[in-house]
Amino acid sequence: MILANLTGVIAFVIVIAAAGVGLYAFVHAAMQRADAYTAVDKLTKPVWLAILGVALLLLFLLGGIFGAAICACAAGVYLADVRPKLLEVQGKSR
Repeated sequence: MILANLTGVIAFVIVIAAAGVGLYAFVHAAMQRADAYTAVDKLTKPVWLAILGVALLLLFLLGGIFGAAICACAAGVYLADVRPKLLEVQGKSR
């Protein structure tokens, strides 16, 4: 019984973390210049906003770990691959 409650708590924390990361990625993507996406040879700004927005929507519609996995994958690709290059081309990288 205690183990079932623990897995529920862990799943809830994963869903909340995925929602936070997905929301951060969406807001970050929305705040960047549209021409920066094409300058780094990535998908366009509206496409990334659609990907991240649909991933967030699926997180809330599907819920649970499956929705969190979809959202985390989309946000992870954006944050690990696109975001650093966008910051570099705009002169904002560290």
